[in-house]
Amino acid sequence: MILAELFPYANLVYDILTVLYFLTVLAVIVVVLSENRNPVKSMAWMLVLVLLPVVGLVIYLVFGRSLRGMRVISRSHLRELKRMNDFPEAVSMEPSLSEDSRQLVSLVNKLTEPHLFDSNDITVFTQGQEKFEALLHDIGQAREYIHLQYFIIEDDETGRRLINLLERKSREGVRVRVLYDYVGSFYMRSRVLKQLRAAGVDVHPFLKLTFTQFFFRLNWRNHRKVVVIDGEIGYVGGMNIADRYVKGTAKELPWRDTHLRIRGEAVAALQYSFAIDWDFTTRELLNNPPKHFDVPPAIPGHLVQMVSSGPTGRWNNISFVFLKAITLAKRCLYIQTPYFLPSDSLLKAMQSAALAGIDVRLMIPRKPDSVMLRLATGSYIKECMLSGVKVYYYESGMMHAKVLIIDDEFVTTGSTNFDFRSFEHNFEFNALVYSKEFNSKMKAIFEEDMAQCTRVSMGKWKQRPLMQKALESIVRLLSPIL
Repeated sequence: MILAELFPYANLVYDILTVLYFLTVLAVIVVVLSENRNPVKSMAWMLVLVLLPVVGLVIYLVFGRSLRGMRVISRSHLRELKRMNDFPEAVSMEPSLSEDSRQLVSLVNKLTEPHLFDSNDITVFTQGQEKFEALLHDIGQAREYIHLQYFIIEDDETGRRLINLLERKSREGVRVRVLYDYVGSFYMRSRVLKQLRAAGVDVHPFLKLTFTQFFFRLNWRNHRKVVVIDGEIGYVGGMNIADRYVKGTAKELPWRDTHLRIRGEAVAALQYSFAIDWDFTTRELLNNPPKHFDVPPAIPGHLVQMVSSGPTGRWNNISFVFLKAITLAKRCLYIQTPYFLPSDSLLKAMQSAALAGIDVRLMIPRKPDSVMLRLATGSYIKECMLSGVKVYYYESGMMHAKVLIIDDEFVTTGSTNFDFRSFEHNFEFNALVYSKEFNSKMKAIFEEDMAQCTRVSMGKWKQRPLMQKALESIVRLLSPIL
């Protein structure tokens, strides 16, 4: 009564806001239906919106919206980038390539810019110290420009060494551009950013969270790790810039990860990816074309494709590549991933391969860096083992590598985890290598890692506590947003 006297129109305002809210929810439901998603997902979102007033709408705004078809950069800038990068004509399929590899090449050509780069020299790093020292050396030799993009750049000893070097190169006249993910590198201090900018380094956050954009950007992260130096040398893989990859922490060993150093024509694809992300972030069109190698490297090169993926693309590019590659497997399928939260189609593809007698091995960390992700991963292990998938726990620290090895010719590695977030919500980047020599090298590394693993047995797995089983089942429901 008192409220009505103080605010004579309170009831009217309340009624108007209520109507507006339900109209908003109805509009969101129409949007969900119009996107023609998986029926189970659509029904789940409609139930959330109806049964959780206000909270459901907030959850949808953060985690439920689709960015498919959203234009990342303008058509004119995209045309100019293609002209400047001037990818070499896709090399003809070598007679030595298997028919399975030819199918994968054709798939990637349809998903992205058609290209297959020949004669690339690739160095594999499995230890952060080796990768980081090589990266610092190459940056130190830069003459024209350095393009560097990481999900995480920590303000620790490892990060400061890189930051100090970038400042020095900028002062020497080398053009330095840096992209970092705003959430992934959230703890990068403003002091460090001011320090870089004062030295002339052009540094920007990808998808910065502002007050007005918080709900619309929180769920979309740039997980790529890409470096291009003078258009001649490129780096791509899973390692971020942080001490935990180089020397570990007081409580754990250095993280085990995989990263590639590439010299050859494939660097053009790394440059192209960085240029698109740079344009998206700054609206600046890069005018640094990559080098073209008239003479291939002296070391026999490898055939390489690069594939990017993200929430704005028409297709889930890397998910499509993984699915096609797994269904083509005939002898072996080896997977290393820190988080195993597969889509239903990928899980069934793995199970089908194992049931068909293919040697399917899955290597995951015993103790990942997230309890939630450990529980969610655990919910899939029994299903895998029942079909014959061999599951291994890596015991020597955190397994953070993201590698897929199939038969004798195909390997892919990069930033993509085997989970919903990487396949659907993150901006990711992977290298695809078609080479018997490289495949053999990566298999040898996998075998070395197996010496640090314990195979999970069905008997022991069934004996885990009932509470753990229940938590795994509950957390699995959250898999698509973890």
